[in-house]
Amino acid sequence: MSKEKPLSAKQLAVIEDLFEGKKEQEILEKHNLSRKLYEKWLADDAFISQLDRHMAWEYRRSELMLARKARDAVSDLVGLTKSQQSETARKACLDIITMRANRLAGTPAVPVDNPTSAVPQPLSIETAGKILAVLAEEKTARISEKLKK
Repeated sequence: MSKEKPLSAKQLAVIEDLFEGKKEQEILEKHNLSRKLYEKWLADDAFISQLDRHMAWEYRRSELMLARKARDAVSDLVGLTKSQQSETARKACLDIITMRANRLAGTPAVPVDNPTSAVPQPLSIETAGKILAVLAEEKTARISEKLKK
């Protein structure tokens, strides 16, 4: 396995600018870079490898941000199941069920290297009852609609 050649400071700066949301043409002009050279870099394994590592890091940062806020978000969502507006309560219940289904399907909501922090807390009897009531109401409405047709 050959060692990757190090990228130039200009190449690293271009990658940083790409992640700041700047348009390609702006970046080319800022760094006095020709389209031809830029396209050559995009075909270079070392450049692409660094770009891929940067993308992976950005996704990891996003996951970390979600993980830090997950408890508050879930708490807010559970609170919405008690909303007086039935549509809001129904959507909150469905979101909770979807989150649970994703978790059971193996889609982690927290970093895999700390699975114990992902142990779900049991729903209260009141919240579980509310979820079931909303689901039953929704199913009854669908059946009524089918019968009307």
